[in-house]
Amino acid sequence: MEQYRTRSPQYGPRRDRPPGPPRQPVPSQAGRGAGGEPVRAARAPGPRRRPAQVRRPLPAPAPAAGRLPNPRLTGLGGGLFCAVVMFLLGALCSALFGASLTAYGVLFLPVCVLTALWVRRGDLMTAPVVVPIAFVVGLLPVADGEGGAGGTLMGLVTALATQAGWLYAGTLIAGLIVIVRRIRLVHRRRTAGARPPV
Repeated sequence: MEQYRTRSPQYGPRRDRPPGPPRQPVPSQAGRGAGGEPVRAARAPGPRRRPAQVRRPLPAPAPAAGRLPNPRLTGLGGGLFCAVVMFLLGALCSALFGASLTAYGVLFLPVCVLTALWVRRGDLMTAPVVVPIAFVVGLLPVADGEGGAGGTLMGLVTALATQAGWLYAGTLIAGLIVIVRRIRLVHRRRTAGARPPV
């Protein structure tokens, strides 16, 4: 039997066929120019992005013109505030109103309100305690005495006995304000604890 030899295929286009389309560039050479430099694809013109604006913190709002001051006093600070104010008011009443105990008692009530409002939350229970002490301190320049330590002490006791209504009223007002603030504080804590975590 005769064995036919297989011929290896000849590479390249045959002469009798027309030349095909140009060859595509090799993937490794894609995106490069004739000299081998990288060629960037031209992007379609579109809207330019503006740079992100840096947000600056807003300045703290200025306090309103008609708003009352709202300091936070410690227990000791509240006691000193109330005592000093009542002593000055007692001296003022002694100089202007002829040691009028009624005027002193009337001025005692707003001082009690301010002391109970301005004391901080941790020292709320000190307000009803320091208010009566400040009342006694303020009575020193108002109380009438014949002279000497004994006369001043007797005038102080007499003023306390006759003006006990103002003392009880101021202490009661301070106590009520403290109780209301305490209830609101407990309510806020319970509301904050009942909120689900974010």
